[in-house]
Amino acid sequence: MKRFFILSAMLLAGTMAFAQQALWGGAPVVSPEINDDNTVTFRLKAPKAVTVQVTGDFLPTRKIQTPFGEFDAPGAADLKENEAGVWEYTTPEPLAPELYSYTFLVDGLKINDPANVYMIRDVASVTNVFIIGGDERIDLYKVNKVPHGTVSKVWYNSPTLGMDRRLTVYTPAGYETSGKRYPVFYLLHGMGGDENAWTELGRAAQILDNLIAQGKAEPMIVVMTNGNAALEAAPGESSLGFAAPNMNLPKTMEGSFETAFPDVVKFIDKTYRTQANKKGRAIAGLSMGGFHSMHISKQYPDMFNYVGLFSAAIMPNENVSSPIYDNLEAKLATQFAKKPALYFIAIGNQDFLYQANTEYRKLLDEKGYPYEYYETGEGHIWKNWRIYLTEFVPKLFK
Repeated sequence: MKRFFILSAMLLAGTMAFAQQALWGGAPVVSPEINDDNTVTFRLKAPKAVTVQVTGDFLPTRKIQTPFGEFDAPGAADLKENEAGVWEYTTPEPLAPELYSYTFLVDGLKINDPANVYMIRDVASVTNVFIIGGDERIDLYKVNKVPHGTVSKVWYNSPTLGMDRRLTVYTPAGYETSGKRYPVFYLLHGMGGDENAWTELGRAAQILDNLIAQGKAEPMIVVMTNGNAALEAAPGESSLGFAAPNMNLPKTMEGSFETAFPDVVKFIDKTYRTQANKKGRAIAGLSMGGFHSMHISKQYPDMFNYVGLFSAAIMPNENVSSPIYDNLEAKLATQFAKKPALYFIAIGNQDFLYQANTEYRKLLDEKGYPYEYYETGEGHIWKNWRIYLTEFVPKLFK
Protein backbone atom coordinates (compact mmCIF):
# COMPACT_ATOMS: atom_id res chain seq x y z
CA MET A 1 0.00 0.00 0.00
CA LYS A 2 2.84 2.36 0.91
CA ARG A 3 4.50 1.62 -2.44
CA PHE A 4 1.18 2.41 -4.20
CA PHE A 5 0.95 5.84 -2.56
CA ILE A 6 4.57 6.65 -3.40
CA LEU A 7 4.01 5.66 -7.03
CA SER A 8 0.80 7.70 -7.18
CA ALA A 9 2.56 10.72 -5.74
CA MET A 10 5.35 10.41 -8.30
CA LEU A 11 2.88 10.14 -11.16
CA LEU A 12 0.95 13.16 -9.88
CA ALA A 13 4.12 15.22 -9.53
CA GLY A 14 5.21 14.24 -13.02
CA THR A 15 1.81 15.15 -14.46
CA MET A 16 1.82 18.53 -12.70
CA ALA A 17 5.33 19.28 -13.93
CA PHE A 18 4.35 18.40 -17.49
CA ALA A 19 1.16 20.49 -17.27
CA GLN A 20 3.09 23.51 -16.03
CA GLN A 21 5.96 23.39 -18.49
CA ALA A 22 4.42 26.37 -20.31
CA LEU A 23 4.58 28.35 -17.07
CA TRP A 24 8.23 27.72 -16.35
CA GLY A 25 9.72 27.37 -19.80
CA GLY A 26 11.48 30.54 -21.00
CA ALA A 27 11.62 31.89 -24.52
CA PRO A 28 14.64 30.56 -26.47
CA VAL A 29 15.67 34.08 -27.59
CA VAL A 30 15.25 37.70 -26.53
CA SER A 31 12.92 39.59 -28.86
CA PRO A 32 12.46 42.43 -29.33
CA GLU A 33 15.65 43.77 -27.77
CA ILE A 34 15.82 47.56 -27.50
CA ASN A 35 19.48 48.44 -27.77
CA ASP A 36 21.20 51.34 -26.03
CA ASP A 37 21.08 53.46 -29.18
CA ASN A 38 17.34 52.74 -29.69
CA THR A 39 17.90 50.42 -32.58
CA VAL A 40 15.77 47.30 -32.08
CA THR A 41 16.72 43.68 -32.70
CA PHE A 42 14.08 41.08 -33.53
CA ARG A 43 14.80 37.35 -33.23
CA LEU A 44 12.94 34.15 -34.00
CA LYS A 45 14.20 30.59 -33.57
CA ALA A 46 12.94 28.76 -36.63
CA PRO A 47 15.62 26.36 -37.92
CA LYS A 48 13.35 24.79 -40.53
CA ALA A 49 12.11 28.07 -42.04
CA VAL A 50 13.11 29.13 -45.54
CA THR A 51 12.34 32.85 -45.20
CA VAL A 52 11.50 35.00 -42.17
CA GLN A 53 10.43 38.64 -42.28
CA VAL A 54 9.26 41.17 -39.73
CA THR A 55 6.47 43.57 -40.59
CA GLY A 56 5.47 46.48 -38.39
CA ASP A 57 4.64 50.15 -38.17
CA PHE A 58 8.29 51.07 -37.58
CA LEU A 59 8.91 50.26 -41.26
CA PRO A 60 8.03 52.48 -44.25
CA THR A 61 4.35 52.19 -45.14
CA ARG A 62 2.75 51.15 -48.40
CA LYS A 63 -0.77 51.76 -49.71
CA ILE A 64 -3.19 48.85 -50.03
CA GLN A 65 -6.68 48.77 -51.47
CA THR A 66 -9.48 47.24 -49.38
CA PRO A 67 -13.28 47.11 -49.76
CA PHE A 68 -13.35 50.03 -47.28
CA GLY A 69 -10.91 52.24 -49.17
CA GLU A 70 -7.17 52.78 -49.39
CA PHE A 71 -5.23 52.12 -46.20
CA ASP A 72 -1.65 52.37 -45.01
CA ALA A 73 0.07 49.04 -44.43
CA PRO A 74 3.59 48.48 -43.08
CA GLY A 75 6.38 47.13 -45.23
CA ALA A 76 8.54 44.12 -44.37
CA ALA A 77 12.22 43.49 -43.63
CA ASP A 78 14.18 40.24 -44.04
CA LEU A 79 15.73 38.43 -41.08
CA LYS A 80 18.99 36.49 -41.51
CA GLU A 81 19.56 33.02 -40.05
CA ASN A 82 22.61 32.15 -37.95
CA GLU A 83 24.14 28.74 -37.34
CA ALA A 84 21.85 28.07 -34.36
CA GLY A 85 18.71 28.44 -36.47
CA VAL A 86 17.92 31.85 -34.98
CA TRP A 87 16.75 34.47 -37.46
CA GLU A 88 17.68 38.07 -36.63
CA TYR A 89 17.09 41.61 -37.86
CA THR A 90 18.27 44.90 -36.36
CA THR A 91 16.81 48.18 -37.55
CA PRO A 92 19.47 50.11 -39.49
CA GLU A 93 18.59 53.35 -37.69
CA PRO A 94 17.45 54.14 -34.14
CA LEU A 95 13.67 54.21 -33.78
CA ALA A 96 12.03 57.40 -32.61
CA PRO A 97 10.14 57.26 -29.31
CA GLU A 98 6.75 55.65 -30.00
CA LEU A 99 4.53 52.65 -29.29
CA TYR A 100 5.15 50.17 -32.11
CA SER A 101 3.45 46.97 -33.28
CA TYR A 102 4.83 44.11 -35.35
CA THR A 103 4.46 40.47 -36.41
CA PHE A 104 6.63 37.90 -38.18
CA LEU A 105 6.10 36.33 -41.59
CA VAL A 106 7.52 32.79 -41.68
CA ASP A 107 7.45 31.39 -45.20
CA GLY A 108 4.58 33.76 -45.84
CA LEU A 109 2.61 32.73 -42.73
CA LYS A 110 1.89 35.55 -40.30
CA ILE A 111 2.73 34.64 -36.69
CA ASN A 112 3.25 36.51 -33.44
CA ASP A 113 6.61 36.71 -31.72
CA PRO A 114 6.72 33.80 -29.23
CA ALA A 115 9.32 35.70 -27.17
CA ASN A 116 7.02 38.69 -26.60
CA VAL A 117 3.87 38.14 -24.51
CA TYR A 118 2.61 41.69 -25.08
CA MET A 119 -0.04 41.75 -27.79
CA ILE A 120 -3.06 43.81 -28.81
CA ARG A 121 -5.99 43.15 -31.15
CA ASP A 122 -7.12 45.60 -33.82
CA VAL A 123 -10.32 44.23 -35.40
CA ALA A 124 -9.13 40.73 -36.47
CA SER A 125 -5.38 41.40 -36.39
CA VAL A 126 -3.29 40.52 -33.35
CA THR A 127 0.17 42.09 -33.15
CA ASN A 128 3.01 42.27 -30.68
CA VAL A 129 3.86 45.67 -29.20
CA PHE A 130 6.77 47.49 -27.60
CA ILE A 131 7.44 51.05 -26.49
CA ILE A 132 10.51 53.21 -26.95
CA GLY A 133 10.39 56.03 -24.44
CA GLY A 134 12.42 59.18 -23.96
CA ASP A 135 9.90 61.63 -25.39
CA GLU A 136 7.46 63.66 -23.31
CA ARG A 137 4.48 62.65 -25.41
CA ILE A 138 5.37 58.96 -25.58
CA ASP A 139 5.91 58.86 -21.84
CA LEU A 140 2.20 59.70 -21.55
CA TYR A 141 1.49 56.21 -22.90
CA LYS A 142 3.34 54.54 -20.03
CA VAL A 143 2.09 53.54 -16.59
CA ASN A 144 3.94 56.08 -14.45
CA LYS A 145 4.00 56.63 -10.71
CA VAL A 146 0.96 58.90 -10.61
CA PRO A 147 -2.57 58.50 -9.17
CA HIS A 148 -4.52 56.11 -11.39
CA GLY A 149 -8.12 56.20 -12.51
CA THR A 150 -10.45 53.23 -12.74
CA VAL A 151 -11.47 51.51 -15.98
CA SER A 152 -14.81 49.68 -15.81
CA LYS A 153 -16.80 47.60 -18.28
CA VAL A 154 -20.38 48.74 -17.76
CA TRP A 155 -23.62 47.44 -19.25
CA TYR A 156 -26.53 49.78 -20.00
CA ASN A 157 -29.93 49.41 -21.60
CA SER A 158 -30.60 51.17 -24.90
CA PRO A 159 -34.37 51.48 -25.38
CA THR A 160 -33.80 52.90 -28.87
CA LEU A 161 -31.81 49.85 -30.01
CA GLY A 162 -33.80 47.39 -27.89
CA MET A 163 -30.83 45.70 -26.22
CA ASP A 164 -28.36 45.83 -23.38
CA ARG A 165 -24.98 47.12 -24.54
CA ARG A 166 -21.56 47.61 -23.02
CA LEU A 167 -19.43 50.68 -22.42
CA THR A 168 -15.89 51.19 -21.17
CA VAL A 169 -15.86 53.97 -18.57
CA TYR A 170 -12.78 55.69 -17.13
CA THR A 171 -13.24 57.54 -13.87
CA PRO A 172 -10.33 59.71 -12.70
CA ALA A 173 -8.26 59.09 -9.58
CA GLY A 174 -10.21 60.11 -6.50
CA TYR A 175 -13.65 59.81 -8.11
CA GLU A 176 -14.83 57.22 -5.58
CA THR A 177 -14.21 59.45 -2.55
CA SER A 178 -14.31 63.05 -3.77
CA GLY A 179 -18.07 63.60 -3.90
CA LYS A 180 -17.48 65.99 -6.80
CA ARG A 181 -19.29 66.14 -10.13
CA TYR A 182 -17.14 65.66 -13.20
CA PRO A 183 -17.36 66.65 -16.88
CA VAL A 184 -17.73 63.78 -19.34
CA PHE A 185 -15.75 63.10 -22.51
CA TYR A 186 -17.33 60.63 -24.95
CA LEU A 187 -14.54 58.98 -26.96
CA LEU A 188 -15.50 56.94 -30.03
CA HIS A 189 -13.62 54.27 -32.02
CA GLY A 190 -13.26 53.63 -35.75
CA MET A 191 -14.65 51.08 -38.22
CA GLY A 192 -14.26 47.54 -36.92
CA GLY A 193 -13.34 48.74 -33.43
CA ASP A 194 -15.30 48.45 -30.22
CA GLU A 195 -15.49 49.73 -26.66
CA ASN A 196 -12.05 48.23 -25.90
CA ALA A 197 -10.19 50.00 -28.71
CA TRP A 198 -9.24 53.26 -27.03
CA THR A 199 -7.96 51.68 -23.84
CA GLU A 200 -6.04 48.87 -25.54
CA LEU A 201 -4.80 50.48 -28.77
CA GLY A 202 -5.12 54.14 -27.84
CA ARG A 203 -3.62 54.00 -24.31
CA ALA A 204 -6.43 56.32 -23.23
CA ALA A 205 -6.32 55.45 -19.52
CA GLN A 206 -2.57 56.04 -19.30
CA ILE A 207 -2.85 59.29 -21.25
CA LEU A 208 -5.63 60.57 -19.00
CA ASP A 209 -3.86 59.51 -15.80
CA ASN A 210 -0.64 61.26 -16.81
CA LEU A 211 -2.17 64.47 -18.21
CA ILE A 212 -4.39 64.88 -15.13
CA ALA A 213 -1.48 64.20 -12.77
CA GLN A 214 0.64 66.80 -14.60
CA GLY A 215 -2.14 69.37 -14.25
CA LYS A 216 -2.47 69.60 -18.04
CA ALA A 217 -6.00 68.18 -18.13
CA GLU A 218 -9.05 68.55 -15.92
CA PRO A 219 -10.19 65.42 -14.08
CA MET A 220 -12.94 63.95 -16.23
CA ILE A 221 -14.99 60.85 -16.85
CA VAL A 222 -14.29 59.24 -20.23
CA VAL A 223 -16.97 57.07 -21.83
CA MET A 224 -15.89 54.76 -24.65
CA THR A 225 -18.85 53.37 -26.55
CA ASN A 226 -19.36 50.51 -28.99
CA GLY A 227 -20.25 52.26 -32.24
CA ASN A 228 -21.55 49.10 -33.93
CA ALA A 229 -25.23 49.54 -33.18
CA ALA A 230 -26.11 45.92 -34.02
CA LEU A 231 -23.72 44.53 -31.39
CA GLU A 232 -23.92 44.25 -27.62
CA ALA A 233 -20.20 44.39 -26.95
CA ALA A 234 -16.70 43.64 -28.24
CA PRO A 235 -16.01 40.33 -30.03
CA GLY A 236 -15.85 37.41 -27.62
CA GLU A 237 -17.45 39.45 -24.83
CA SER A 238 -21.13 39.26 -25.73
CA SER A 239 -23.84 36.63 -26.15
CA LEU A 240 -22.51 35.95 -29.67
CA GLY A 241 -19.64 34.07 -28.06
CA PHE A 242 -16.35 33.77 -29.91
CA ALA A 243 -17.62 35.16 -33.20
CA ALA A 244 -14.84 36.35 -35.50
CA PRO A 245 -14.23 40.12 -35.48
CA ASN A 246 -15.53 41.73 -38.63
CA MET A 247 -15.35 45.22 -40.14
CA ASN A 248 -18.32 44.63 -42.44
CA LEU A 249 -21.02 45.11 -39.81
CA PRO A 250 -24.58 46.42 -40.15
CA LYS A 251 -25.76 49.56 -38.36
CA THR A 252 -22.49 51.43 -38.28
CA MET A 253 -22.75 54.55 -40.47
CA GLU A 254 -26.43 54.57 -41.43
CA GLY A 255 -27.91 56.60 -38.55
CA SER A 256 -28.75 54.00 -35.90
CA PHE A 257 -25.86 54.76 -33.56
CA GLU A 258 -26.39 58.52 -33.75
CA THR A 259 -30.13 58.16 -33.17
CA ALA A 260 -29.55 56.03 -30.07
CA PHE A 261 -26.74 58.12 -28.58
CA PRO A 262 -28.95 60.04 -26.12
CA ASP A 263 -29.56 56.66 -24.40
CA VAL A 264 -25.86 56.60 -23.50
CA VAL A 265 -25.83 60.17 -22.20
CA LYS A 266 -28.93 59.59 -20.07
CA PHE A 267 -27.44 56.44 -18.58
CA ILE A 268 -24.13 58.12 -17.74
CA ASP A 269 -25.82 61.15 -16.16
CA LYS A 270 -28.03 58.85 -14.10
CA THR A 271 -25.26 56.49 -13.03
CA TYR A 272 -22.27 58.79 -12.43
CA ARG A 273 -21.71 62.13 -10.73
CA THR A 274 -21.59 64.20 -13.90
CA GLN A 275 -21.86 67.82 -14.85
CA ALA A 276 -25.03 67.09 -16.78
CA ASN A 277 -25.03 70.02 -19.17
CA LYS A 278 -23.50 71.11 -22.45
CA LYS A 279 -20.54 72.85 -20.79
CA GLY A 280 -19.65 69.60 -19.08
CA ARG A 281 -19.66 67.39 -22.18
CA ALA A 282 -17.21 66.67 -25.00
CA ILE A 283 -17.28 64.19 -27.86
CA ALA A 284 -14.53 63.04 -30.22
CA GLY A 285 -13.63 60.01 -32.27
CA LEU A 286 -11.36 58.56 -34.91
CA SER A 287 -12.39 57.70 -38.47
CA MET A 288 -15.92 56.26 -38.12
CA GLY A 289 -15.94 57.66 -34.59
CA GLY A 290 -15.10 61.08 -35.99
CA PHE A 291 -17.99 60.67 -38.42
CA HIS A 292 -20.27 59.80 -35.49
CA SER A 293 -18.94 62.73 -33.43
CA MET A 294 -19.61 65.17 -36.25
CA HIS A 295 -23.17 64.01 -36.88
CA ILE A 296 -24.13 63.49 -33.23
CA SER A 297 -22.89 66.94 -32.26
CA LYS A 298 -24.83 68.68 -35.02
CA GLN A 299 -27.94 66.53 -34.46
CA TYR A 300 -28.00 67.45 -30.76
CA PRO A 301 -26.51 70.97 -30.71
CA ASP A 302 -27.29 71.53 -27.02
CA MET A 303 -25.49 68.38 -25.89
CA PHE A 304 -21.75 68.95 -26.51
CA ASN A 305 -19.55 72.01 -26.03
CA TYR A 306 -16.37 70.35 -27.34
CA VAL A 307 -16.13 68.35 -30.57
CA GLY A 308 -13.12 66.48 -31.98
CA LEU A 309 -12.83 64.91 -35.42
CA PHE A 310 -9.75 62.66 -35.70
CA SER A 311 -9.14 61.49 -39.30
CA ALA A 312 -12.89 61.61 -39.65
CA ALA A 313 -15.07 60.23 -42.38
CA ILE A 314 -17.40 63.09 -43.28
CA MET A 315 -20.51 61.92 -45.12
CA PRO A 316 -22.16 58.50 -45.56
CA ASN A 317 -22.23 56.49 -48.75
CA GLU A 318 -24.57 57.74 -51.44
CA ASN A 319 -26.97 54.82 -50.94
CA VAL A 320 -27.50 55.63 -47.24
CA SER A 321 -30.68 57.45 -46.35
CA SER A 322 -31.31 58.72 -42.82
CA PRO A 323 -32.74 61.90 -41.30
CA ILE A 324 -29.52 62.10 -39.29
CA TYR A 325 -27.58 63.13 -42.41
CA ASP A 326 -30.21 65.39 -43.97
CA ASN A 327 -29.93 69.20 -43.99
CA LEU A 328 -26.22 69.27 -43.16
CA GLU A 329 -25.69 72.99 -43.66
CA ALA A 330 -28.80 73.96 -41.70
CA LYS A 331 -27.79 71.78 -38.78
CA LEU A 332 -24.24 73.13 -38.81
CA ALA A 333 -25.66 76.68 -38.80
CA THR A 334 -27.67 75.86 -35.68
CA GLN A 335 -24.72 74.15 -34.01
CA PHE A 336 -22.27 76.99 -34.58
CA ALA A 337 -24.86 79.64 -33.70
CA LYS A 338 -24.81 78.07 -30.23
CA LYS A 339 -21.03 78.72 -30.11
CA PRO A 340 -19.34 75.46 -29.14
CA ALA A 341 -16.22 76.13 -27.07
CA LEU A 342 -14.04 74.00 -29.36
CA TYR A 343 -14.40 72.36 -32.75
CA PHE A 344 -11.18 70.45 -33.42
CA ILE A 345 -10.17 68.75 -36.67
CA ALA A 346 -7.01 66.64 -36.94
CA ILE A 347 -5.68 64.45 -39.74
CA GLY A 348 -2.46 63.13 -41.29
CA ASN A 349 -1.41 64.58 -44.61
CA GLN A 350 -1.20 61.10 -46.16
CA ASP A 351 -4.58 59.93 -44.86
CA PHE A 352 -7.00 58.56 -47.46
CA LEU A 353 -9.65 60.83 -45.89
CA TYR A 354 -7.48 63.94 -46.23
CA GLN A 355 -9.34 65.30 -49.27
CA ALA A 356 -12.75 64.81 -47.65
CA ASN A 357 -11.55 66.72 -44.59
CA THR A 358 -10.12 69.47 -46.79
CA GLU A 359 -13.47 69.89 -48.50
CA TYR A 360 -15.28 69.92 -45.15
CA ARG A 361 -12.93 72.57 -43.81
CA LYS A 362 -13.57 74.61 -46.94
CA LEU A 363 -17.30 74.53 -46.15
CA LEU A 364 -16.64 75.65 -42.56
CA ASP A 365 -14.35 78.42 -43.82
CA GLU A 366 -16.96 79.66 -46.32
CA LYS A 367 -19.53 79.87 -43.54
CA GLY A 368 -17.11 81.54 -41.14
CA TYR A 369 -17.41 78.79 -38.53
CA PRO A 370 -14.44 78.74 -36.14
CA TYR A 371 -12.43 75.56 -35.63
CA GLU A 372 -8.92 74.45 -34.72
CA TYR A 373 -6.94 72.43 -37.23
CA TYR A 374 -4.06 70.10 -36.39
CA GLU A 375 -2.16 68.30 -39.14
CA THR A 376 0.45 65.58 -38.81
CA GLY A 377 2.38 63.46 -41.25
CA GLU A 378 1.53 59.89 -42.18
CA GLY A 379 -1.91 58.41 -42.58
CA HIS A 380 -4.80 56.51 -41.04
CA ILE A 381 -2.93 54.99 -38.11
CA TRP A 382 -3.14 54.66 -34.33
CA LYS A 383 0.11 56.58 -33.94
CA ASN A 384 -1.70 59.70 -35.13
CA TRP A 385 -4.87 59.09 -33.12
CA ARG A 386 -2.92 58.81 -29.88
CA ILE A 387 -1.24 62.10 -30.73
CA TYR A 388 -4.58 63.76 -31.42
CA LEU A 389 -5.93 62.55 -28.08
CA THR A 390 -2.97 64.09 -26.23
CA GLU A 391 -3.60 67.38 -28.06
CA PHE A 392 -7.37 67.42 -27.58
CA VAL A 393 -7.76 66.44 -23.93
CA PRO A 394 -5.85 69.41 -22.44
CA LYS A 395 -8.21 71.79 -24.27
CA LEU A 396 -11.34 70.47 -22.56
CA PHE A 397 -13.44 71.95 -19.76
CA LYS A 398 -11.23 74.98 -19.16
